[in-house]
Amino acid sequence: MSEEPRRRRAPAMSPEDRREAIVQATLPLVVQSGANVTTSQIAAAAGIAEGTVFRVFKDKAELLSACIERALLCDDEIARIKAIPADLPLQEQLVEATNTATSYLDRMWGVMGALRESGYQPSQEDHAKHKGPPIGMQQLSAAITDLFKDADLRTEPEHAARLLLGFVFTNRMQGRGFGVVSAEPAQLVELFLHGALKSGGTDV
Repeated sequence: MSEEPRRRRAPAMSPEDRREAIVQATLPLVVQSGANVTTSQIAAAAGIAEGTVFRVFKDKAELLSACIERALLCDDEIARIKAIPADLPLQEQLVEATNTATSYLDRMWGVMGALRESGYQPSQEDHAKHKGPPIGMQQLSAAITDLFKDADLRTEPEHAARLLLGFVFTNRMQGRGFGVVSAEPAQLVELFLHGALKSGGTDV
């Protein structure tokens, strides 16, 4: 009787890959539950034993800090902006970049807002580490600046990129006295490039 073929084991994850997989599984749970997410929920979402979480992170606080760092990281968004075809019209390039920047802000604010509302208190070290404007916004601004480099502008490319990001930022500020209207990326870029007045308007 022949032996059954042995199943090949999947290659073991590197510590870095395991850490990233746990963080990626935790991020949507943090958006839902903030700091109240449990390690058992995290383990179930990651498809691992709960003890594995504590072999990678010393405690939940360290895992939450890693989630904040990942939410602030914008490497994927920068790559998407850099991959925008240069032969597209500038307006179409900016729509792609605006959509990408909006996704970044939504992810970042989703994580940070959920943690804040759940009463999360970072350690002094983490607070100092994440204090100030996210470095990701500076990197996004630099990437968008490159899209403006060949445009006939009334201001510097760096300034144009910063102003566009200001549009993106304030466009997400809804409720609490800001109203509920928001623009889709294409409309936002149209307003940025051509202004809020209707064509032919004379009331200024």
